[in-house]
Amino acid sequence: MTIPFAKYLDIEILPASQGMAHLQAVVRENHTNSFGTAHGGYLNALADTALEIASNSYDVPAVALTTSMQYHKAAPIGMALEIRAHETHRGRSTATYHIAITSEGSVIATFTGTVFRKQPTIK
Repeated sequence: MTIPFAKYLDIEILPASQGMAHLQAVVRENHTNSFGTAHGGYLNALADTALEIASNSYDVPAVALTTSMQYHKAAPIGMALEIRAHETHRGRSTATYHIAITSEGSVIATFTGTVFRKQPTIK
């Protein structure tokens, strides 16, 4: 899967099973807020990218319906981040995913996203 925004943010997309995603990224100066730590929007973009990959790993297009982000620790410049998504529910029309952003085993942020799964129209 090619995601231009992921490339723009220097996100490395690693192999993962269906319903899952595994990403890596490093906090750069241009990813920070006025405190010199990862901007919440950057962390949200990492999690949302994992949601996109995990939810679209089937042959059914999926788009986000709702997301929720919780920030637990600051991530300074140079911190290596690991982003993992896993499916917690998949139905015919919706699916829900939990995403964790960690660094060396420490939880930086968590994210939950629910997607709409667009089914093919029957003619």
